[in-house]
Amino acid sequence: MIDTHVHFWNFDPVRDNWINDDMQIIRRDFAPENLLDIYSDLNIKGCIAVQASQSEDENHFLLKLAAQHEIIKGIVGWVDLLNPNLDERLSYWQNFNAIKGWRHVLQAENRDFILNPAFISGVKQLKEYHYTYDLLCYHNQLEAIIQMVDQIPDQPFVLDHCGKPDVKSQDLKAWTANIKTLAENPNVQCKVSGLLAEADWQNWKEKELFNCFDVIFKAFGPERVMYGSDWPVMLISRLYQDWFNLVNKYAERFTENERKSIFGDNAKTFYKL
Repeated sequence: MIDTHVHFWNFDPVRDNWINDDMQIIRRDFAPENLLDIYSDLNIKGCIAVQASQSEDENHFLLKLAAQHEIIKGIVGWVDLLNPNLDERLSYWQNFNAIKGWRHVLQAENRDFILNPAFISGVKQLKEYHYTYDLLCYHNQLEAIIQMVDQIPDQPFVLDHCGKPDVKSQDLKAWTANIKTLAENPNVQCKVSGLLAEADWQNWKEKELFNCFDVIFKAFGPERVMYGSDWPVMLISRLYQDWFNLVNKYAERFTENERKSIFGDNAKTFYKL
């Protein structure tokens, strides 16, 4: 089994100012060592380390961790896709096999950024280097994401955190319609991850999360969904095991082969592990 979405950081209150006072539990350092016992207990063999900081220094930080810890099977890093010398940067990063793809925090950007022809041109260049692209956005940005993705045929994409639906309010109508449209693009997959952060952290109900799972699995099918934890961010709500058990419980409705796809095989294929 592979966890397709974890973060590691040495906490810096200035750089990591998105981790606010309500998130005290994650205002500290998180390293691969913190996951070893959990992964061992759950029989998870490794993870994808995803950028949490938007700098190329982050790539070197994650590469150093990957060299020291076998559980890191791949890295989704950060590179400036608007850089006029992007080809040069991508050629440089080709020297590091652990880097499988890239991500930008699009949830912090506006529609104009997502649909900026220069940004789209940058994403188009990734295919030449066999890189994936992680899409991080809120539910109200999905229309722009759909327009962006439609301009970049054949690029492997994965939607992080199910496109961040409003789990808390359960106002899922527009999100559901956009997920259905996005999933019509065969080059887009989806991570079942990150939903605890969008729920009422302390008082969410299983049904609220399963309502979102229903939409994702109907749209993408188990052959294009992969398990992720969004650890340590999800600790603002529950322990790692609680999230894993929740996804595992939902997945009981699928065949053994479908479960293998969700919890590992899809990730191995997508990220070329």
